[in-house]
Amino acid sequence: MPTRSVAVVLGTRPELVKLTDLVRLLGPAAHLVHTGQHYDEELSGRFLAELGLPEPTFLTGIGGQPRAVQISAALAQLDELFTAEPPLAVVVQGDTNAALAGALAANARGIPLLHVEAGLRSHDRNMPEEHNRVLIDRIADVLCAATEDNRANLLAEGVADSRVVVTGNTVVEAVHGQLPDAAARAELLARHGLTPDSYVLATVHRPENTDSAEALRAIFTELAALVADGRPVVLPLHPRTRARIEATGLEHLLAGLTVTRPLGYGEFLALARHAALLVSDSGGIQEECTVLGRPLVVVRRSTERPEAMADFADLVEPGAEIGHAARRRLAEGPEGLARLSSLPSPFGDGLASDRIVNLLAAIAAPAELAAAA
Repeated sequence: MPTRSVAVVLGTRPELVKLTDLVRLLGPAAHLVHTGQHYDEELSGRFLAELGLPEPTFLTGIGGQPRAVQISAALAQLDELFTAEPPLAVVVQGDTNAALAGALAANARGIPLLHVEAGLRSHDRNMPEEHNRVLIDRIADVLCAATEDNRANLLAEGVADSRVVVTGNTVVEAVHGQLPDAAARAELLARHGLTPDSYVLATVHRPENTDSAEALRAIFTELAALVADGRPVVLPLHPRTRARIEATGLEHLLAGLTVTRPLGYGEFLALARHAALLVSDSGGIQEECTVLGRPLVVVRRSTERPEAMADFADLVEPGAEIGHAARRRLAEGPEGLARLSSLPSPFGDGLASDRIVNLLAAIAAPAELAAAA
């Protein structure tokens, strides 16, 4: 495909991770467009460098704005960009405001749109992401479903079968490609003073948890109780979560935890690979735990990734059930970890990006021929 002929629109760190292999396979054909939905040098800047991604075209004035402003500002700038430099195809991933803006911009200009990770559904209308992903799926030309369940969701909503392809989830190759080798992992654990399979790794960043002082208090009370049981809890602390903890006067609940700065993706995977348990509200970690073979307690009201719940994860709301679920998983010990490590990930075989590149070549070719004519 011609240079910069496929616009890959993204705006958050998880999108950077999940689209890295796709961008690499596209090579010069990829035009990375970063809306700045999440951008700071410490996190997103480091991710771009660590993942070896090309310098993106950055949009402006979007990060930190309300959802409607993010979408409208990104849409206006993307429309300008696609007018000045029309791509043969547009790729969006997941359910972010950036993805919705990219999808709408492509649709408005009649550019073929491919949606990576289509068909996820939480059936929870309180989640802005649920609205985003449903809207994107309605207008995408090619819907890359990660699993057969995702495909079934789309067909149940009346999406034409011809538009849906089960590709697997690109997170599988992301984890395999970015997980440091055994020696590097051992060195990292030693540097943090951690013993393999003995600690809990936790992350908290979703607004449903961080915007509620009650939820924050409940989560960190349960994590502190695990420390009191003699189980180290490592907490890479997101800047937004730190600000909310300070604003609500809950700093004392961090006292027993091993609080670290935000981690690069490879470093986080290394710690996750050897954790006895993960506790998180992240969507991506629900997928990553299945590749790493680690148990996870998901602290959320709902999930769009039920595939992980069958063996790898437990869904709980903030409160005492966090501790109950954590102790059940920890009690399974080495046998439980060995069992999970032996299971295949429900999210695919690590070839999703290759399949998606082939689909892009197919949908971009007609546009290229039309332009040549």
